[in-house]
Amino acid sequence: MRLRAFATGAALLACLLALPTAAQQQDARADGKTFAESLRGAAQQAAQGQPEAVDLPNYDRQAVRDLERLADNPDQIEAASGSASRNHQGHRLMRDSLANRARFESDDIEAVIARSLAINEAPLDYTSGMSISGSQGECVPLPPGSGSAGTYTATCNTGTRIEQSQGQCSVPLVASVTQRQQWHYFCNETGFAANVPLCTSFDQGQCRITGYRPGPCLQWRDVGYRRFCTEPGDPIAEIACDAPDSRYSPYAITTQNTVDTARDETQCRPFADDGDCTLEAEICSDDSPQTRIIDGVAVTQSCWEWERQYSCTSREAASDCSDIEQLGTCRFVREECITDETPCETWERVYECPLPETENSQQFVCDGDVYCIDGSCETIERTANDEFKDAVTALHAMDEARGAFDPDTLTLFRGTRNTCSSKVFGVLNCCKGKGFPLIPGISLLVALGCDREEVLLHERDAQGLCAYVGTYCSKKFLGVCLTKRKAYCCFESKLSRILQEQGRKQLPKPWDKPKEEQCEGFTLDEFAQLDLSQMDFSEVYAEFTEAARLPDELETSVLIQQKIEDYYARSGQ
Repeated sequence: MRLRAFATGAALLACLLALPTAAQQQDARADGKTFAESLRGAAQQAAQGQPEAVDLPNYDRQAVRDLERLADNPDQIEAASGSASRNHQGHRLMRDSLANRARFESDDIEAVIARSLAINEAPLDYTSGMSISGSQGECVPLPPGSGSAGTYTATCNTGTRIEQSQGQCSVPLVASVTQRQQWHYFCNETGFAANVPLCTSFDQGQCRITGYRPGPCLQWRDVGYRRFCTEPGDPIAEIACDAPDSRYSPYAITTQNTVDTARDETQCRPFADDGDCTLEAEICSDDSPQTRIIDGVAVTQSCWEWERQYSCTSREAASDCSDIEQLGTCRFVREECITDETPCETWERVYECPLPETENSQQFVCDGDVYCIDGSCETIERTANDEFKDAVTALHAMDEARGAFDPDTLTLFRGTRNTCSSKVFGVLNCCKGKGFPLIPGISLLVALGCDREEVLLHERDAQGLCAYVGTYCSKKFLGVCLTKRKAYCCFESKLSRILQEQGRKQLPKPWDKPKEEQCEGFTLDEFAQLDLSQMDFSEVYAEFTEAARLPDELETSVLIQQKIEDYYARSGQ
């Protein structure tokens, strides 16, 4: 051990003694300046002279002629460049680089710049250096970083809202009795009956034929003791009139009771006249007794009153997006019609919102991370091992791939389809999920109207296990969506969900229509095409061991510190 320590100290001392002195550094700068002056004249002469083709490296006379032809016909430049770029390796590399490079939100970049400016304003507050004696210094907290906890999808509705209401009214039967006299006369319709007036001579508005009786016999015949009419005359009509006819004498005058019945529609007329109200049911609400005395006359009816049920609708413009818009942190993504109607009456607006920030561990810069020798300072890098979490995530993905393989369909990471419903513009929403706090107790949500399966979906989505596919209308009326249903694909782990979401974008293999998506997995060929290095697994990093400094790094820094102190002790400084 002593020999090893001595050898290490000797090596360190040799390195220190080999450092150039200030005089040597000054001589080196003078030599460099002299050498540059000697080349200046040749460089100026070469710049002023006309270059020869043979002196130009990689000069191609044919390529120059091609460029001259393009200059004479500029319309061919775009076509020629487009044709050449498709097969040019450099262009392909640039195109692939642009397509695969990381994207950063402007807010994140501004946060990093703000943090850097804060350190730049007072750098010594964060890295004050170490004293010449090598004693341990103070640790100063860095300004907060700009880490994000992820995002979630939030939706709201705009368009036409239909308000449905129920109406009820009564329709009573009103009966009235009218007494009137009737004057009865004989008349004939042919004009051949003697002393009997024609029926047409009576007032047709007040008189009406009520019956017939045989007319007088025109020819009789006696057969033995029997006598019968061989030529009967025309029948005589009986006519009743509401008023007497002074020309003729009635054969009878009678008094008649007339019963009139009518439904009183007064209560139900507002519903009947409203084009947005529909009669749903009509039932008899009063049928006993059926026979009643009206003005001294017995009147019998099967029903005396009816109860009607109406269903009414009203249209009005509506939106429930104010809550999301007032947050100020959500980014509008798209707007979709969920009724497949033209014109569309109900739209769903989709937003991407950040999840609430989680508490991050405080970061520090310590004096002990900086050491100086003769005014030259070096910093011990304290960079975490970022490859560790990437490696663990990749290994975990491979492990899950083994467990998520479906031998029946030969696919990987198959999900399960889950749906939940909510009233459009309604208060109860069983589909909030990720980004919204969980309501404790399944029974409460079930009591409010949610299915138990919907509550379980709410919990799984809040845990980051479900991918949002889309929304479709499950019930509509007059082209307006009343109830919508959201479709999700849920997986056994957050990692499987991220592989599905980001892997489908790489293939590309977009989700099917929300009403038809069955959450199929990747085939073996599709999974082999995925580039896991291009995927963002930051959501699952917290599930594994956080990136940590290697144990021997701290030990190495202590050894360096001890060697520096030994050097100062030997030199007597």
